[in-house]
Amino acid sequence: MSCSGGDPNFCPECGNVLPLPGTSNTVRCPRCSFCIPVTEFSGLEVCSTVVFNTVEQSSVAMEDDEGSELKGPVIDRRCIRCNKEGMIYHTRQMRSADEGQTVFFTCIHCRYQEKEDS
Repeated sequence: MSCSGGDPNFCPECGNVLPLPGTSNTVRCPRCSFCIPVTEFSGLEVCSTVVFNTVEQSSVAMEDDEGSELKGPVIDRRCIRCNKEGMIYHTRQMRSADEGQTVFFTCIHCRYQEKEDS
């Protein structure tokens, strides 16, 4: 069962990203323990890029129906109501100080709200 289509950066068994070759003669997948010889990586060049969101994409200020503004950073979280990506979040300390904060999420598309207690 091959998931990756022959790309040596990914495990052909489970599709997990393989670690960079080290001093060992093999590279072992951390997920399924599949081994691949280091010689498979001979002559390959590893390139990576980091893409940052623009300020306009990373924060939103919107007015809701009552005229109050929704402000906050936008994260890549899928709304369970409209199934679209993009939610604003804010945190509040709702319980005693020795317990985690409550995170409130608001969908930027349909304004659905959900909360997550930590």
